[in-house]
Amino acid sequence: MGKLDGKVALITGAGQGVGQGVAFALAKEGARIAVSGRTESKLIETCEQIAAFGGIAEPVVADVSDADDIARAVDTTAALFGGVDILVNNASLNPLGPINDLKADFLERAYTSGPVAALRTMQACYPIMKERGGGAIVNMVSSVAVRWDASGYGGYASVKEAVRSLTRAAACEWGVDNIRVNAVAPHALSPGLQRWADARPEEAEAFVASIPMRRIGDPETDIGNAVAFLVGPDSAYLTGATIPLDGGQARWS
Repeated sequence: MGKLDGKVALITGAGQGVGQGVAFALAKEGARIAVSGRTESKLIETCEQIAAFGGIAEPVVADVSDADDIARAVDTTAALFGGVDILVNNASLNPLGPINDLKADFLERAYTSGPVAALRTMQACYPIMKERGGGAIVNMVSSVAVRWDASGYGGYASVKEAVRSLTRAAACEWGVDNIRVNAVAPHALSPGLQRWADARPEEAEAFVASIPMRRIGDPETDIGNAVAFLVGPDSAYLTGATIPLDGGQARWS
């Protein structure tokens, strides 16, 4: 018996990296997973891996920057599995670079795929969760907002902090409906982090050295298992929080 038996989870950006790790962890706890993302081949591969260990998952192609795609993804998940109990907003563009080099149009796209997408997806899931007597939402944010040196990370931090603000507001407003909303700030070996490490090897080495545990997290065992706890019954009184899954690196106030 898994702690999430009978639950339905919609996870965005679940074809790789952190989203995929979360999908594996939740499926192993018994949740049925709507594996959502833009690239169908990655979604199918993830679903096949879940099926291989006895889990249940279906691919749901959607681009979170498209409002119609978000609505379809939520409706498709509910049609496939009978509802939505768990939402993990993981997909997002992450704009990097000095302030003078940031392109306003790319930042706008990042906001559309980040906080705007999180808002739309939460709003679409809210009535379904309310009707089912409650639910759990986890929004992926980042400790980049509390870096010791914010140089080059202003755009990225602003996108993620907007998501964090929406998380706290939703938790306060929806607690009465038994819908819990938390944020997770992960460090995990995702394709995006690997690209950054390859592009900035010296900075990446210093980054790992700044983590008390001296390693980058694993998408499933370090991040996914923690998310499974956050959306499960053992954390029923936890909402509105930001959980840093970063090996002790960040200093949140």
